[in-house]
Amino acid sequence: MESLITAIPGWNDDAAFGFNQGTMIVLVVALLCCFCIRIILAKYIAKMFLKLGIKQKIAEIAIRDSSGTLGTAVSSGILMLILQSIVTTEQAKFPEIINDVAVPLTELIFYFALIFWAFRLVPAIYAIVDRFDGDGEMEGTTKTLISALESMMRFFIVAFGAVLIAGSLGFDLSAVLAGLGISGIALALAAKDSISNIFGAVTVLLDRPFKVGDWVVIGNSEGEVIEINLRTTQIRTSIDSVVTFPNASLVNTPIENYGLRRWRRYQPFLNLDLDSDPASVEKFCTDLLKAIENNEKTTKKDESSVRVQALGPQAIEIACNLYWDTSSSTEEKELKQDFLLNVLRLAKSLELQFFEPRLRRQE
Repeated sequence: MESLITAIPGWNDDAAFGFNQGTMIVLVVALLCCFCIRIILAKYIAKMFLKLGIKQKIAEIAIRDSSGTLGTAVSSGILMLILQSIVTTEQAKFPEIINDVAVPLTELIFYFALIFWAFRLVPAIYAIVDRFDGDGEMEGTTKTLISALESMMRFFIVAFGAVLIAGSLGFDLSAVLAGLGISGIALALAAKDSISNIFGAVTVLLDRPFKVGDWVVIGNSEGEVIEINLRTTQIRTSIDSVVTFPNASLVNTPIENYGLRRWRRYQPFLNLDLDSDPASVEKFCTDLLKAIENNEKTTKKDESSVRVQALGPQAIEIACNLYWDTSSSTEEKELKQDFLLNVLRLAKSLELQFFEPRLRRQE
C-alpha cells in the first residue's frame, strides 16, 4: 500500500477532508472497484452456479437470492483490507474517523453480509443431495432429513456469526467462550447418543443403503423400511411387528437390501410321483424349460434349468433354477404364481401326479 500511494504524482499534497492526494486517489479507486465487484458478482455468480444443472427449485431460489449478499460480502471484505492497510501505512494521511469509524463499520458490514449470505444459501443443500440422488426425485423422508440438517446449519451459522460480530465490537469473549466451552462439553456428553443418531441419519441420507419401501435385513431382523427419522429407522417384519433401530447403530451394521437386487432368483423343487412315466417326466422338464425361456421377464437364460435331481424312496425330485428381470417384490410374487400355475397345467396335460405322502401312507 505504501508503494502504491507514493507512486502517485503529488501523493503528499493535501487533497480534502484531511486526506493527502495519494491516499484519496487510492481510496476512491478502491471504492469504485468494490462497487463494480459487487455488481458483477450479484449479476453473474447465480448464473454461473445455475449452469451446473441444479434441478431443485428451492436451491435455485436460494442461490439467486444470496448472490447479491455474496457480492456485498466480497466487496466489503476487500474494502476492509484496503482500509486496514491504509491506516497502517506511514505515508497515508487521513482523518481519525477512518480508523475510528470506517474500519470497524466496514468490518461489521463484511461479517453481517457473510453471515446473511451463508444463512440464505443453506437451502442450496437440496442441490447437493440431488447430486447423490440417482432417480432425481426426493422422497418425503429425504426432505425431512434435509430440513433438520438445514436447522442445524442455521444454528451454527448464527452462533459463529454472533462470536465474530461480538469480537468486532470489542467485547472480551475469552470468559464467554470458556464458559461456552465447558457448557458445550457437558451438553455434548449428555446428548452424545442423540448427536450420534443424527449423524447416523445424515450418513443414511448420503450413502442411501436403503429407502422407505425397501425390504432389508439388519442384524437378526428382516422387514420393510417404513420410516427414517432423525434418531431412528423403523422396519415392519413379516409378522407385522415394528423393529426400531437407532441410526447410530446402522453406521457399523451390515445391511442386506433386497430392494437393490437387479434380478430375482427362484429355485423351486417339484416332487412327482415315483410311478410317473419317464418319457412324460422328460417332456415335462423340456416343456417347462421352454416356458421359462419364452417368458419375457426371464433373464440369464443360459443358466436356467429344469432337471431331475434325485430319485427318492417315493418321489422323483425335479430342481428348477430361473432368474427374473425385476426388482419389485410385488411383481416377483406375480411371476411365482404364473410359474406355479403353468407347472400345474403342464403336469395335468401330461397326466403326471405330484407326490403326496398322505396318499402313499394310505396305500
